[in-house]
Amino acid sequence: MNREKITNRTGRLLAGAALSLLLVSGGMAPAFAETPADTLVQAWAIDDTITLDPAESFELSPAEFIGNAYDMLVRLDINDTTKVKGGIADSWTVSDDGLTYTFKLKAGVKFASGNPVTAEDVAWSFERAVKLDKSPAFILTQFGLTGDNVTEKAKAVDESTFVFTVDKAYAPSFVLNCLTATVGAVLDKKLVMEHAEAKTPSDEYKYDTDFGYGWLKTNYAGSGPFKIRDWRANEILVLERNDNYYGEKPALARVIYRHVKESATQRLMLEAGDVDVARNLEPGDLDAVSKNADLATTSAPKGTVYYISLNQKNANLAKPEVREAFKYLVDYDAIGSTLIKGIGEIRQTYQAKGVLGALEASPYKFDVAKAKELLEKAGLKDGFSVTFDVRNTQPVTGIAESFQQTAGQAGVNIEIIPGDGKQTLTKYRARNHDLYIGQWGMDYWDPNSNGEAFTSNPDNSDDASVKTLAWRNAWDIPELTAESKAALLERDNAKRAEMYQKLQQQALETSPFVMIFQQTEAAGLRGAVKNYKLGPSMDTNFLAPVTKQ
Repeated sequence: MNREKITNRTGRLLAGAALSLLLVSGGMAPAFAETPADTLVQAWAIDDTITLDPAESFELSPAEFIGNAYDMLVRLDINDTTKVKGGIADSWTVSDDGLTYTFKLKAGVKFASGNPVTAEDVAWSFERAVKLDKSPAFILTQFGLTGDNVTEKAKAVDESTFVFTVDKAYAPSFVLNCLTATVGAVLDKKLVMEHAEAKTPSDEYKYDTDFGYGWLKTNYAGSGPFKIRDWRANEILVLERNDNYYGEKPALARVIYRHVKESATQRLMLEAGDVDVARNLEPGDLDAVSKNADLATTSAPKGTVYYISLNQKNANLAKPEVREAFKYLVDYDAIGSTLIKGIGEIRQTYQAKGVLGALEASPYKFDVAKAKELLEKAGLKDGFSVTFDVRNTQPVTGIAESFQQTAGQAGVNIEIIPGDGKQTLTKYRARNHDLYIGQWGMDYWDPNSNGEAFTSNPDNSDDASVKTLAWRNAWDIPELTAESKAALLERDNAKRAEMYQKLQQQALETSPFVMIFQQTEAAGLRGAVKNYKLGPSMDTNFLAPVTKQ
């Protein structure tokens, strides 16, 4: 058996002296005239990668690695992101009562190890994710799966048939969209369990195996177009073509990610030909790349939105007129043309563009006179003071400073309290802020991900078990919460889309969220790179079609 063990002895894994130098040098390699013809080298900040295990990984960069190295039952259709298409599932049906999903697997699919992909691998992958119960497990457990029932609710009935039983008649689009998430990756059970460690059951963990958890953190057991061959934390990650892949084989032999955080450094490396792609370019560097005849840029909207939130525990911020006034105190045009140029698009609704039911509406413009009128109506003609918790990073700081200045024109005195991500987020999660500027990335590509976050708050008490963004801002909304819940059960997709549009419209008019922009992921490319297309989510940044001329 060809076990996909990842090793740091990369000289034996990768061909070519240039590649060896790239790997050995880690962060800064010597300059090369060009990168190898069969290899795509990317400069990207990958220090958020803490594990390669699909059952645990919930960060941005590893979602791309997993999306290219593993298969799921279904995948997001990047040509129409309101739909899904088959992954290793050839077809599927939903029972009349809406509770049972039956998937027929494609024939002849193999893992990179050479082991056949069977329905048992699918069922075991579900079981493993649920029983390990790491951060992304909720995407599966929200359908009623538990450690006690998962082997009955997610099971193989024969080698090519997998049956998934949910606890309610959810919208089929909701169920299928959730199964595109990386936690739904299908693992090579035989290979992983060869590396499993025995455990002594306890109150905290009641199983007698770790399901290969320790091993898969740094190893690979998938069937995607690429294999994960090497990973050195905060330095480098290497994908290699999987010759056992059932679909069209990647044109590239390998993809190398070099950890480089600074935008200016990435730009210099791209210009020098040391890398083929630069992934974290800030607006100034992105603009310079776009003007270089030897380079190109590409971009795509992502499922991350940025917003300013108003804590409803603050008596002034809880006034409806103040919530509305603040939406007129953002200089959207200035922010769009400077601070987020090339990396974001102004968006005033909380659903990301491309999601089922996303509402296209931008009714608010920067209007100090209108804001003053609303503040006077709220009994705050002379203004008021408020604090603003802001993470020390761009473009967040720039947006906060812009809002501080524009709100001041209406008599609102804002004191910015800077902090790192942990400091500001901890305070926000405890509902101890006045104003907060945040970013929210979709947990899975379905309108419920953002709909539940922004327009659902089933328990507004301080000790609530469900702490959505609406809860964090003490926005008590029983009617919207009920509407959000109902949208999960609407099986007609057109009607479901209408329900989410109604929720967004109500939030647009009444919520304590001032939506600012949707993130755009942008990249700079060498001219030789072709067919490099960023997807709507990190796990849909598919690399198999990429070529180099």
